[in-house]
Amino acid sequence: MPAFFVSCARGLDDLLKNELLALPGAGLDTDSLRRVRGGVHFTAPLEDGYRVCLHSRVASRVLLKLESFQAPDADTLYRVMRDVEWALHLSETGSFAIDCFSASKAFANSHFATLRVKDAIVDYFRDNFGQRPNVARERPDVRFNVYLGEGESSLYLDLSGEALHRRGYRQSTGAAPLRETLAAAMLYRARWPAFAQDDKPLLDPMCGSGTLLIEAAMMAAGMAPGLLREYYGFLRWKCFTPQ
Repeated sequence: MPAFFVSCARGLDDLLKNELLALPGAGLDTDSLRRVRGGVHFTAPLEDGYRVCLHSRVASRVLLKLESFQAPDADTLYRVMRDVEWALHLSETGSFAIDCFSASKAFANSHFATLRVKDAIVDYFRDNFGQRPNVARERPDVRFNVYLGEGESSLYLDLSGEALHRRGYRQSTGAAPLRETLAAAMLYRARWPAFAQDDKPLLDPMCGSGTLLIEAAMMAAGMAPGLLREYYGFLRWKCFTPQ
C-alpha cells in the first residue's frame, strides 16, 4: 500500500491527524498513522492522497513516497537517482522541479544535493530518450521531494504541487496576510465547526483581508478547501488516471 507523508506547520500535527482520521470515504490504515513534528506519516490507497489534497484544511503538502535509499555521499546519491525509472512519472518533453531537504552531514548544502538529483534525472532522459525535460520553478508537470537523512533517505512525489494554503479564492493579498491553513487551525482550536452547527455567530475583530471569515464560511458550508484550486501536482503525473 502506498506510503505518504503529509506536512503541516509545527504544532498542528494533532489537528492534521484528526483530519486524516475523519477523511470522508478514506481507506487509510489507522494503525499506520504516526505523528512527527511537522506532519503525519500513514499508508493508504493512492486515492486517499488525492482526498487529502482536496479536503485537508491544515496540511501544507501531500507527499507520496516513491523510493527509500541510502546516500552517504554525492556520488552515491547521483547513482541511486540515475537508476530511478523516471519515465514512469514524467515525460521527456515535460517539466519538473526538485526540493531537497537534508539532515545529513554529508549534504550540508542542500542546493548541491538538488543539483546532483537534477543531473541524474536529466542524464537518465538523455541516455534513454535523446532529450530531456525542462526544470520549471512554477507549476511543473511533477515536483519531486528528496529527504536526505544520516541513515535512510527518501524520494517523494509532491501530489499537492504547490502549498495547499493556496486555496484558489484569493485574487490579491495585502501586507502580511494570514495564511489560510493557520486560519483554519485557529478555527479548529476555537471549536468553530461545533459552534457553526449550532448556528452561533462568528466575530472577527481583526478582519484584515477576511481570511478567517472565508475559512469559517467554508467550514460551516462543508466546502472542501481545495475545491477552487486549478493546479495540483498529480494532474500531469503519468500515473494519474482521471475519474
